[in-house]
Amino acid sequence: MQPTFVLVHGAFANSFSFAPLQAELGLLGHRSVAVDLPGHGFAATYTRAYQAPQDLAALATAPGSIMGVTLADNAAHLITILERAKANGPVILVSHSRGGATATAAANARPDLIDRIVYVSAWCPVALDVGDYYAEPEMATVDVASLALALAGNPAELGLLRTNFRTADPAALAAFKAAFLADGTDDEFLTFLNTFQPDENLDVGTSDDRAQAATWGRIPKTYIRLTDDTSLPLALQDRLIREGDELTPDNPYDVRTLPGSHLKWLTDPAPAARVLGELAALLS
Repeated sequence: MQPTFVLVHGAFANSFSFAPLQAELGLLGHRSVAVDLPGHGFAATYTRAYQAPQDLAALATAPGSIMGVTLADNAAHLITILERAKANGPVILVSHSRGGATATAAANARPDLIDRIVYVSAWCPVALDVGDYYAEPEMATVDVASLALALAGNPAELGLLRTNFRTADPAALAAFKAAFLADGTDDEFLTFLNTFQPDENLDVGTSDDRAQAATWGRIPKTYIRLTDDTSLPLALQDRLIREGDELTPDNPYDVRTLPGSHLKWLTDPAPAARVLGELAALLS
């Protein structure tokens, strides 16, 4: 039976991010579904204060629908989609960036629903919680302060993380481009930035949500490295691969490598679609 690719987005993103990749997969004859995690996509909050001319004071205090959403909520939502997809045949779960934490939590809970799990420069915490990796040497090149230049409001008071992606601040835009799409044109970068939503939930999980050998470790897994990623550096990607292999030495990662930044594989999706197609062929 034909496998279904289930695509899980990263922070501040949504199913819209995957439209070019889904088009390429479809043209190669593959079936896919892009997930909107709770509080994302058409469930996201776009306040009038976010529109132009912006009201930054109101933007900093307006409530958001994603407040209180947890990693457990994300995983539960993903599992309902995996259950429906699995009814139609094999499932290949593909996650990007922060979406990897959700994919890992779902795989811990329901490995029976996943025939292969694929991380594309995505978080798969093993030895540490996601937040703790930021203090490790592999993340030393990530300039978190510059990415906070467009932060709107106090996360502790809002109960969510809000970023003003519609800012015109040259320093903030330069930081975003360097982190996400340094190898893209300015037009590609601004187009992608305008698909981002302002709000993201605060919960990235605990030690209970790290990869578990008894469940997650049973699933065939692939890690697609992005060589020029500066927001999840190659050194960190390689560490996650190494830790996963140490956790399940009898089921190591199948490792693939693509050139490009954090988002380039989504703006130029043909190479990634070919790799995913090769993985689908392994299930036939």
